[in-house]
Amino acid sequence: MRDELMKLLEDREDEMIELRRYLHEHPELSFEEEKTAEYIADFYSGKDVEVETDIGNGHGIIVTIKGASGGKTIGLRADFDALPIKEEADVPFKSQSEGVMHACGHDAHTAYLLILADCLIQLKDQLKGTIKIIHQHAEEQPPGGAKSIVDSGKLDDLEAIFGIHILPMAPAGTVGYHSGYSFNGRTYFKLKIKGIGGHGSSPHKANDAIVAGAHFVTAVQTVVSRRVDPMHSGVITIGSFDGKGSFNVIKDSIELEGDIRYSDDETQKVIDDEFHRIVEGLEGLFGVTCELTYTPDYPPLYNNPELTAFVADTLNSIQDKEFNEVKEFPKLAPSDDFAYYLEKIPGSYFYIGCTPKGVNEPYFNHHPKFDIDEDAILVAAKSVGHVAWSYLNE
Repeated sequence: MRDELMKLLEDREDEMIELRRYLHEHPELSFEEEKTAEYIADFYSGKDVEVETDIGNGHGIIVTIKGASGGKTIGLRADFDALPIKEEADVPFKSQSEGVMHACGHDAHTAYLLILADCLIQLKDQLKGTIKIIHQHAEEQPPGGAKSIVDSGKLDDLEAIFGIHILPMAPAGTVGYHSGYSFNGRTYFKLKIKGIGGHGSSPHKANDAIVAGAHFVTAVQTVVSRRVDPMHSGVITIGSFDGKGSFNVIKDSIELEGDIRYSDDETQKVIDDEFHRIVEGLEGLFGVTCELTYTPDYPPLYNNPELTAFVADTLNSIQDKEFNEVKEFPKLAPSDDFAYYLEKIPGSYFYIGCTPKGVNEPYFNHHPKFDIDEDAILVAAKSVGHVAWSYLNE
């Protein structure tokens, strides 16, 4: 079956690329992917599988492929939302939606998984076990779609889950993996500081919110430099400081927004505790009032070491012309809500190189000129196909 599956995927590479280009031309933002979800559901119309739509807090879809014989149950996930970015990539299939772009590769993720799923459906009589295909909405926009799909209970029977992300960190043909904590967690915050307004000539009659906010910006940076274990990583970013007013008026209130990244659960707790301590201290130190919105978005992504080793060993043992190299990648700073699946289900999230041919310094994911080598789509399909087949049959 493995050889037959790989041959089917090779024969349908052009179709994967066509699907990817169609999706690229018709991107939809997180929680607004109605037409994309319809397109995905229609793809499975008339096929001998169970299709469940509107799973979770949006347009999530789960397609259940049951093999002819009993066995394990696993999940394969791809996301399908786009970003609020105006495309600048020079491609003939540019986004037709102004200000919306598939700048993270979710179009390629969906294209490979659609064809892989269809090929697995064709071979289901030879399949040992069950595969749940998870087409997930809203990866890019917190609270994301993954947690709600997990909370739906539809995946409670999974023994393992796998997914990939295309990254321009290596050429097509390269598969990367990383064990343990692999993607950072992320928290959003908004802090409103209220003082007392006044005239610039009479600061003693006012309480300057900007002064308190400026102290906060400086103080909060000491959390990472003086409280976080230097062998771990964290970052606190103040992305917005809204204190605009008249040049001779003391502001009565300001608002700051930003995000926090952390490499693991221990670091998250340290930053959480210290961040709140500094906010509380501002009130006592400056006599201001603070209103804090503090929302953990996605947890750190933890790849199960045993299953990640299984992925690496499986792909290293395969003689496949699409694979040039299978190697360990470094821990990565971005966040991904695949982490929610891995909190409950053992699994591994691995990486597919997609650097365009002839490009030495590619634009990274989320850049308006982001583009991929479309050879990576078949690499994604075959790598996940090999892993799924091996897990269920070996």
